Amino acid sequence: MLATVGTTAVAKIVVVGLSGLLGIFTSRLIIANFGTDAYAQYGLLTTFPALLPFADLGIAAIVINAVAGSNSVRTDEYVRRVIVTAFRILIVSGTLIVVGAVAIHLLGWWPLLLGDGLIPDGGSVAAFACLAIFGLVLPLTVGQRILVGLRKTSAQVASQAVIAPFMLLSIGILIALSAPAGTYIAVLSYVASGIVSVICLVIAGRALAPQLRMAVRDIPRIRRVQSVPALGLAWPMLVQMLALPLAMQTGRLLLSHLSTSYELAKYNLASQLFGIVLQTIAAAGIALWPIYARARSTSRVQSPLAPTLWFLLGGLTLGALLALVSPWVADFVSSGQIELDPLLLVMFVIFVGLQAAKYPFGMYMTDRRGLVFQVVPVIAMVPISLGLSFWLVPILGAAGAVAGASAAVLICQIFPNLWYVRRDLARRRAEPEPDASPATAEDPSL
Repeated sequence: MLATVGTTAVAKIVVVGLSGLLGIFTSRLIIANFGTDAYAQYGLLTTFPALLPFADLGIAAIVINAVAGSNSVRTDEYVRRVIVTAFRILIVSGTLIVVGAVAIHLLGWWPLLLGDGLIPDGGSVAAFACLAIFGLVLPLTVGQRILVGLRKTSAQVASQAVIAPFMLLSIGILIALSAPAGTYIAVLSYVASGIVSVICLVIAGRALAPQLRMAVRDIPRIRRVQSVPALGLAWPMLVQMLALPLAMQTGRLLLSHLSTSYELAKYNLASQLFGIVLQTIAAAGIALWPIYARARSTSRVQSPLAPTLWFLLGGLTLGALLALVSPWVADFVSSGQIELDPLLLVMFVIFVGLQAAKYPFGMYMTDRRGLVFQVVPVIAMVPISLGLSFWLVPILGAAGAVAGASAAVLICQIFPNLWYVRRDLARRRAEPEPDASPATAEDPSL
């Protein structure tokens, strides 16, 4: 566990360090050459993936668990059928997203949905392009799920190193050409994400050869190659993916509707800076998933309690260190136009610590029993987070949105998941060890 998490964390630190450094210059270029309104819209439009993590309809749980639990991923027929199922589901989901983007654009609903943070001249076209590209790229993200299941999360993380240089180079070219493209900068980030998905798919294809090539061939053979039953794990995962964005990723939308463009810009800049820490923690946390999945497939009990304490301590430490240097970084990035107040920084440190603490619990609870348990608390997060944020944003501005999300994580994820994990560990330790037959390891309904 330490080697897997450590390698992934180091890879993420390197990538985030490079991306963070280049991202600072990129943000400075955007603000200096296109203005704070363009930067605010850029942050608003790049939240689509965070607002739509349910786009994969919960199939990630099936892919990761199947790959992680297999003893022969290159020849396992069940693994190949899972990959075929994932491609089919994501093709349908991606198509629906593109159709939705077209419908919203034709109906002129983008200003209504995204608020005043959307630039009137061209903002709707940019929003349509971002969402359409997201839908087109979605099926390619199967490769990223496979790499996580193979415990190659570090490779998946390393592939993201292309995003920041691509963004800096692209924006630099637009500025050099004096192109009036400030409204459409966010589109570049979706193109960059597509490049990452292609890279991960190629790496996964080589690691699984010839499984991935055969799976792509079998996608249209619906009658000959049937999809695996995915509902057992997919539905609780899907419910969480529907609820979590509403609870965690609507801060920008609330600020766009309830506050000023300046508060939205503050939130964007603070999110970008603390996102460096959050991305590192998330990558290290996701690396735990195949470890716990493999432990389940071999009937071995592995507790997430100690990792939770280490993640909490690491999150608070990294968040506090970043908060200390944030005022100077923000002043440099925004050329003195945006100031991050102490309350906003404190709220983000707390948020980072809570987000870190929830990962080991969440990765342990990726079997059907654990996923189903999380459904009710996660649904309860939506009214708690939105209600608190709706109340606090007019009073505290950007800090109010972070405070509301932090309280929801503590009440609806940390406390309930801790209770569940302690009871589940006691239950599993008290049970006699069952035979780890192939059916038990492979059938997602068990």
